[in-house]
Amino acid sequence: MRALAFVLSTPFIEFAAVLLAIIWMIRDTKDKVRPLLVIALLVNLFYGILLGIFMSAEGSLLPWKYDAVLWRLDAALGLPTQAMARALQGHWHAPLQTSYQLMVPLMIAWFLVVRRAGRGGALILAYVAELLTGPLLYAIVPACGPVYAFKADWLHATPKLELMRLPEMPNAFPSLHIGTAFVLLLFAPGRWSRAVATTLFTLTAMATIASGEHYLIDLLPGIAFGCFAAETGLRRLRPALAMLGLALTWSLLVRFEYVRLIAHPAALRVLAGVTVAAAAVTVSRFWRLPAAEAGSRSADLTDAPAQPPAVHMGETVN
Repeated sequence: MRALAFVLSTPFIEFAAVLLAIIWMIRDTKDKVRPLLVIALLVNLFYGILLGIFMSAEGSLLPWKYDAVLWRLDAALGLPTQAMARALQGHWHAPLQTSYQLMVPLMIAWFLVVRRAGRGGALILAYVAELLTGPLLYAIVPACGPVYAFKADWLHATPKLELMRLPEMPNAFPSLHIGTAFVLLLFAPGRWSRAVATTLFTLTAMATIASGEHYLIDLLPGIAFGCFAAETGLRRLRPALAMLGLALTWSLLVRFEYVRLIAHPAALRVLAGVTVAAAAVTVSRFWRLPAAEAGSRSADLTDAPAQPPAVHMGETVN
């Protein structure tokens, strides 16, 4: 069990991803994209270190966490996190935990899939938008997740409606895991890739709850945030700002109006419905988007051919 836990740990997965990418790069030194992918992985590792430092400092500056508030909001929605998490334990736990840890390799694999459709540059830009903006949103509603807030008793916790003083890093609201999974879903270029992305999104949603990393309420602004990142990837400013505004609306209402939201669950459910509807519209728009249009919106080295086209003797080059 210890060996399996080590293999499934985030540091091991990230190191293995870098090692495999280096081997993949060496196998074809003429492909200019392969070194870029290795560099991106190394930057991601460095970013992870900086993010840990930043989030630790943010946790110290914002010791009062909203975990009990998020727990009560789930109950107001009629979908308590602990009840769903208990149903996903047992045989479900190990595969869901694995899927949760595999997000970085999935992001890399999805880049390779999307690149063939001419959308690699847009996907990279969406990743950057997520990485730069997400940690800032954590500061509006600082929360850790039930497994950190309530420790071993998190599956049976019944917290009071009050802020909790916790030393843990705020990394729950909104869920960047579900936001990233939704980005992969939006950029899926074909029928089979969309089926795979839908499955991955579903597994990620289940994993965030089963692992105790998130509350159900975290997923809703996470979906809106994923739409923002994807629209940013295509450089569509108005829909990107609209979806970021929706995510911020969630954050500000939870931060300053959580008592009213809990007292009026109908309003909470309406906001949830609006978010799901906006996400569905975004999916429809992305899946109707021709690959050529997506590629033309953010063409860069990642979408360029590995070698220039051959010129044969006797041909006239204008």
